[in-house]
Amino acid sequence: MPQSTLIFTSDFAKLGRDARALSRRQAAGELSRIRQGVYVPAAEWKALTAWERYPMLIQAAASTLRRSTVFCRQSAACVWGVPLLGTHTLVHACTDDGRGGRSRAGVRRHRVDTESLEIEEQSGLLVTSRIRTVLDLAAFESFEQAVVALDHVLKPDRSRGLEAVTKDELAAGLAPFCDSAVRRIQAALEFADPAAGSPGESLSRALLHVLGFKPPKLQQGIRDASGFVAYLDFEWPEEGLAGEFDGMVKYQKDEYLRGRSTSQAVIDEKRREDRIRATGRRVIRWTWSELADPRRFAAFLDPAGVPRLRRPSCGPHPGIRYENGQPLRGST
Repeated sequence: MPQSTLIFTSDFAKLGRDARALSRRQAAGELSRIRQGVYVPAAEWKALTAWERYPMLIQAAASTLRRSTVFCRQSAACVWGVPLLGTHTLVHACTDDGRGGRSRAGVRRHRVDTESLEIEEQSGLLVTSRIRTVLDLAAFESFEQAVVALDHVLKPDRSRGLEAVTKDELAAGLAPFCDSAVRRIQAALEFADPAAGSPGESLSRALLHVLGFKPPKLQQGIRDASGFVAYLDFEWPEEGLAGEFDGMVKYQKDEYLRGRSTSQAVIDEKRREDRIRATGRRVIRWTWSELADPRRFAAFLDPAGVPRLRRPSCGPHPGIRYENGQPLRGST
């Protein structure tokens, strides 16, 4: 979880201090209240992105709810580091109470059979297992979200020391779900592919499918007379077309820059693309901006010559309204 300061009204009371001082500091703009009884320095809160705020909301809820609270769905995904689509402010928790599904004080409770639920502890929080978490997303969220989550867990998460999950292991967890949910999960699971190199590539591929475009080859290695050139994010070999998703992190994060400046990284990428084009392939690039609205993405792909298999049968796909077009990665 982000290392920002959580200030609790209960702690003030235990120290015999006037908790009303926190309300006065909020009114003065010094603090932001993120949950009843929980505050954060306003400058820290303002500096956080939406996807950095969400894990803090989970931590704030965990600190004020019963110690046995089990977090699920998007909240468990955030704790596990599974990429999420969209802006999230509701914290999701399990309950065996028949009144599940209601929201109160920023927490939505989902009715589950807690006795049969696989529960693990991560970062000091009780959460549904990694497998159950991604199956819940596949059952109850969009196809695009399902693919992003499944692609992610089908390969190792080395930053967290987590092994890859197999499709057989995921399929073995379908028993608790109703028939309609199972069908949704199976459709996404059949489509999922660990070859997707990033959440943006997973989302791109899911949208290509939903919008009726021809499936591309993933991570195809190409060579020229000088040797290896690159792995292509997407390729349509018969059309001589290469597609590249550009998430911009390669120009910003040290792990991608590897000692280079941003400007040098841009130059290196331009040289790489020139070599790809020299093999006779056309190259198209898109970013989170195109993925933010499927209609916009389709309007970009059609003139670029990406082949179609069909037109969407259900009419124009509605905009998904991702936060700045970007998946949110829960961070613990």
